[in-house]
Amino acid sequence: MAFPDGMTVRPAAVEDAEAVCVLLNRVDEIEVGRAFTDLEEVQEDLGDPSVDLERDSWLLHDADGQLVGYGIVRDRSAGERIDLDQYLLPGHTAAGLQLFELMEDRGAELARRNGADRAVLHLMLNARPTFDTEALAGRGWRHMRRHHALTRDVDPKTDQFPQPPAGLRLRACATEDDRRTVHRLIHETFAEHYDFQPRSYEKWCADTGADSADWSLVWIAELDGHGDVAVLRTRDDRSDAAWASHIGVRSELRGRGLGGYLLRYFFAFYAERGRTRVGLGVDTANATGAPALYRDNGMVLDFAVDTWELIVPVA
Repeated sequence: MAFPDGMTVRPAAVEDAEAVCVLLNRVDEIEVGRAFTDLEEVQEDLGDPSVDLERDSWLLHDADGQLVGYGIVRDRSAGERIDLDQYLLPGHTAAGLQLFELMEDRGAELARRNGADRAVLHLMLNARPTFDTEALAGRGWRHMRRHHALTRDVDPKTDQFPQPPAGLRLRACATEDDRRTVHRLIHETFAEHYDFQPRSYEKWCADTGADSADWSLVWIAELDGHGDVAVLRTRDDRSDAAWASHIGVRSELRGRGLGGYLLRYFFAFYAERGRTRVGLGVDTANATGAPALYRDNGMVLDFAVDTWELIVPVA
């Protein structure tokens, strides 16, 4: 495939992490107004054993040798759903479209390998992206959903640990059985959410980096008479903010204040830990009442992210 004059493309390598991190932060600054990608996050992505960098990643350089684009394809579903990420500096739409063609072809190949008869490709883009979304739509991509990244400042003086609802107890995830319970609760509480992809325990662990995760930052909620009913999964490996990956309550027990308790526990825990800012992501069309809960507890919009989709045959 011929890229615009002077531009070159090659696979990424683990050694490229620093250069990729610089590129991603340049994109962050344009789209959000600040850099927030950590080098460790990029190193983790490039070191993911489930990604074949030689075939699943691309670095795009301009005629001066400057890195202007990065793409990576991930198979997290072991089925038809394939995730694409592309980061591109402004002014390189033509090369970006050609890079998309390579990524789409690889996505179809991965879905075919999984035994699917089509590839459902998903791409997450900032709501105000550096890439020309009209050009993306011209390739057949469709805008599907919007998510909000919400943040809140926390302070140990004001964010104290809340009183739990009657009969509710939290325990940190400490054993292999606890990990399996977290996996089960996430699948139970997020099953009806848009784009949720069920995965076996083994694949879920591989995709989420379970071996290196800090499981002391994950909690299971047990309610008298109901057993384990909710999960709070967080991470503290970002310089920008501590992050709640999942706050999930079993559907038959929603409306009892469990979700609000877990949210306020999240605030208090990280305030005590010395963090000053926390965040999470939420589907703006979420029907469980989560957006209102977060807003009522002082969380505000940081930036918005859109899901784009392309369905292609694998033959």
